[in-house]
Amino acid sequence: MITLNTVYIIAGLLFIGFACFNLRDRSNPKRFVNALFWGIYGVIFLFGTEIPHFVTGCMAILLAVIAGTGQLGKGKSDAEQPEVAAKRQASAKRFGNRLFIPALIIPLVTLIGTLTLKYAPWVEGKNVTLISLVLGTIVAFVVALLMLRDSPLKAIKAGGQIMDTVGWAAILPQMLAALGGLFALAGVGGVVASLVKDVIPMGSPLAIVIAYTFGMALFTMIMGNGFAAFPVMTAGIGLPLIVHQLGGNPAIMGAIGMLSGFCGTLMTPMAANFNIVPAALLELQDKHGVIKAQALTGILLLLVNTAFLYLFVFRF
Repeated sequence: MITLNTVYIIAGLLFIGFACFNLRDRSNPKRFVNALFWGIYGVIFLFGTEIPHFVTGCMAILLAVIAGTGQLGKGKSDAEQPEVAAKRQASAKRFGNRLFIPALIIPLVTLIGTLTLKYAPWVEGKNVTLISLVLGTIVAFVVALLMLRDSPLKAIKAGGQIMDTVGWAAILPQMLAALGGLFALAGVGGVVASLVKDVIPMGSPLAIVIAYTFGMALFTMIMGNGFAAFPVMTAGIGLPLIVHQLGGNPAIMGAIGMLSGFCGTLMTPMAANFNIVPAALLELQDKHGVIKAQALTGILLLLVNTAFLYLFVFRF
């Protein structure tokens, strides 16, 4: 049966591949540290269910130490070679918009798999969407290789070079999501509820809605992940105050709450995969240029979400 652990094994093998290519990259003065970093990350994916939790935690701390002390480096990318760059430009002109086909295959296969594979006995039903996403990525990878008639090893090497360009920010979303789970288990939601009750008037639905939507955005800015902020803010404000005390619609509350969190995603460097990673890949001189370009949009959307939640939950 294809389970979530199968997905972890595929990811782990990929990161081990990145580590191996780093060991062979003599243009990177920190190649051994890079190999250690991606190797540890790969081992966690491969054997996380077998390794004792304490050991996994120590490995995560080691990753944080390597990243926090600036030990990761970057070698010369193949794309920096003039002949390779010229070949890529010629290939781009030849294929044109067809280059988007592999990228479009990923959501298409994910959607089809989510709707159909849940009936397959050989697929773990509760994780069918994530499994479909990985399947879509593999199908897109194969299609890209057939289109471009290139080597899979060269593609994995290029992927490793991209990961070296992004650096530690590539693993930040997973770390922050885990931190959100720890906060929820530690009862941070209850602490948030107590603070809110001490600060805002409990008889004002508008004040409670503002506390929830702006709290989701603020906590997402701190955590860097709306999914990490959601259980904390919903347990602290959403369910006890909006749903139970005021009788709000839980479905609407949850949907708009997540949208409010995503507004915070637009305005924080902690959301590495949305803000820091694009700046690194595009080699922008202003590392916060993406945030500056979309911050006003995030603020306006947050205000609209707050108004919608108040109107739809308490007026309709």
